[in-house]
Amino acid sequence: IYNFRPCLLCLLSHQFTAQKTHIFKENKQMWEGVMCLSKLQCVNMCLWLCVLWASGMGITTYTAARLLKGQLQNQKGEETVMTMDTFPNVGLAKTYSVDFQIADSAATATAYLCGVKTNLNIIGVNAAARNGICKTQKGNEVTSILKWAKDAGKSVGIVTTTRVQHATPATTYAHSASRKWYSDADMPDSAKKEGCKDIAFQLINNTDIDVIIGGGRKYMTPIGTKDPEYPMDYFSNGKRKDGHNLIQEWQNLKTGKVAHYVWNKTDFDAVDPETTDYLMALFEPGDLRFEEERDPSMDPSIVETTEKAIRILQKNPKGFFLLVEGGRIDQAHHAGRASMALHETLAFDLAIAKGLELTKEHETLTVVMADHSQPLTFNGYPFRGQSILGKSPLWAEDMLPFTTLMYGNGPGHKIINGKRPDIRNVDTKTKDYIQQAAVPVGSTTHSGEDVAVLARGPMAHLLQGVNEQNYIAHAMAYAACVGDDLRHCDGQAIRAAFGNDKNRPGSSTMPSCPHFTS
Repeated sequence: IYNFRPCLLCLLSHQFTAQKTHIFKENKQMWEGVMCLSKLQCVNMCLWLCVLWASGMGITTYTAARLLKGQLQNQKGEETVMTMDTFPNVGLAKTYSVDFQIADSAATATAYLCGVKTNLNIIGVNAAARNGICKTQKGNEVTSILKWAKDAGKSVGIVTTTRVQHATPATTYAHSASRKWYSDADMPDSAKKEGCKDIAFQLINNTDIDVIIGGGRKYMTPIGTKDPEYPMDYFSNGKRKDGHNLIQEWQNLKTGKVAHYVWNKTDFDAVDPETTDYLMALFEPGDLRFEEERDPSMDPSIVETTEKAIRILQKNPKGFFLLVEGGRIDQAHHAGRASMALHETLAFDLAIAKGLELTKEHETLTVVMADHSQPLTFNGYPFRGQSILGKSPLWAEDMLPFTTLMYGNGPGHKIINGKRPDIRNVDTKTKDYIQQAAVPVGSTTHSGEDVAVLARGPMAHLLQGVNEQNYIAHAMAYAACVGDDLRHCDGQAIRAAFGNDKNRPGSSTMPSCPHFTS
């Protein structure tokens, strides 16, 4: 009951009433313009599909990042325009999972990438599976839009600022009763005996992914393998107990192709997109560093990784699917570090701008959204232009100041001698400052409000309104003509709706509009 599909008649019905209105009969130029818009929205298939996912980027994070962007440019901030703000189609997605009101990244990723709502902590399987119980995933696997795109002949890629085995990127290729089974060392013996495979193993064996960029080296190599960047750090060593070197196995699988494995920026920069068939770039043993702490001589930015991925993938004349995840927004929030989360969001916004620069809007559906939100609040009546990372001019009833950004729960909750800390002389604008929180928990929980969905390009109007999160996958598949239902891709749906009407959208008697991009 959680499998939603776009309604073809809904997409086309507005044309019938439009044809009957007086203004269209009298104004042929306007009529042709509307028909061009209709043709783009209802007929054109998107060749390229870019999905940019900001984990934990709720509306408050989005708004606060906008202010920070402007204030970093010596502006007040409120009137600043983010790249995300320029997307003309806006909707909301409901993020609950089958079993919880507030979901995690595994359940939400399965919804928006596979089109099926599921339970907390499981990826690429439906709600019949149970967290941590291997035998329940058998026969309940669901595939993702990345797999649908690959099956349609498109090139596919994942770019993330987390480990590539993390919940969101993993859902594009893996099926697992636990999101935490990164390597076989993270699995219980019972799961291995029952035949379940760890996520890293599935990364190279399930779907032939053209571009893989992120972190997660230690889940790919045998236990004790020294990390090339941190050879003296025990916790960066390889973790696999099965003896598999998945990096080497991936290279062996690509024999006869131009395939590059890199782990540092120098080698990454040397990769020529024009001659590269496959790229695996793993820049850290685990998650990548926060943007504010990144060493630019060792690790590329999310803008650079997004650009490299697009330039490799776009050579395929059949198009591509690319998932770009700003995954450390969420992790900064979990630590109560609002400044860090906002800087991660700004880096993500720059990656969106790079993606738009490198693609053509009339043939690229670009979707930007979050998987879930975080319990961040924006409060206290600050003055226009006041630092988004500062303190409210309004003090609380305990006669102590509080920050404009606060968390509903988190590690920032402190009571000393029955009082909140006095932060009058505390610099709350540093990247390491932990925001105040109402309830003490070691790591913030997620929050359950709807998240924004922003879209532009062919069929972007499908994502307007308030939708179930699992609808997103089907809408994107419809736009890209991938997946099971391809009837509309050869005009069957148009003919079914309009019959033999010569004035129907896409009719040869109608003017073409290849440059219409609204």
